Amino acid sequence: MNISKIGVLGAGQMGSGIAQVSLMSGLQVVLNDISDAILDRSRAGIGKGLDILVRKEKITAPEKERAFSGLQTTTDLAGFASCDLVVEAATEREELKLSLFRKLDEAVPSGRILATNTSSISVTKIAAATKRPAQVIGMHFMNPVPLMKLVEVIRGLQTSQETFDATMALARALGKEPVPAADFPGFIANRILMPMINEAVYALMEGVGKAADIDAIMKMGANHPMGPLALADLIGLDTCLEVMNVLHQGLGDSKYRPCPLLRKHVEAGYFGKKTGRGFYTYDTP
Repeated sequence: MNISKIGVLGAGQMGSGIAQVSLMSGLQVVLNDISDAILDRSRAGIGKGLDILVRKEKITAPEKERAFSGLQTTTDLAGFASCDLVVEAATEREELKLSLFRKLDEAVPSGRILATNTSSISVTKIAAATKRPAQVIGMHFMNPVPLMKLVEVIRGLQTSQETFDATMALARALGKEPVPAADFPGFIANRILMPMINEAVYALMEGVGKAADIDAIMKMGANHPMGPLALADLIGLDTCLEVMNVLHQGLGDSKYRPCPLLRKHVEAGYFGKKTGRGFYTYDTP
């Protein structure tokens, strides 16, 4: 399956990153979100990311212009009609994703691949919301997308071998390292990562250590590049809570119960870096 043009549904941090690496790999990209204002911010962010690569001499200025010229933005899902594959990168909420996949199924010609960047939700269930379950697959990029090599590739129960092979090949073409994972709640990365973050929040709530001390110990003691609480702020505390809820409900084990302090931060609107406050404070985005 030849993939030369992809659609990206959702122009937030993850969607913008997926769009950027796709452009850098020579693909045409159609980026969709609900408003022109969001798309304009994403376009500016992608341009800034490419400019950084020019300054670092990773790409030339003409290469940057050639890549950037391949970006189209639209608020209309009909813009995906010419895409070979569409990646959904919306908020980690099951009902939202199911609704979006029903709409994508109508907007994108049959036989084309529909991928979800979900970090925890059942790919099998998402696929069942469409009339093409064999062409639905999980393609879980890591944050920040331009820097992180891993893409978890998750087959639903109905996913065809052709869809799986094409998705693995696309991830490699984007300069990533695809690794398959089974369709269980949280897959591999978040089934292991999120409980660690959740436990770090418990340690903070119980006064075992201050946020900076907890992070320092994990950085120096476990050789992590950043501490779990800073990482939670980068991911988004709302996303962390959603993933923990999926793990708790899907696996039915109390060890996945979201920490009350994590829930309280989300209720307060303290989502992390994107809102300027999480377990740390940041300059206003």
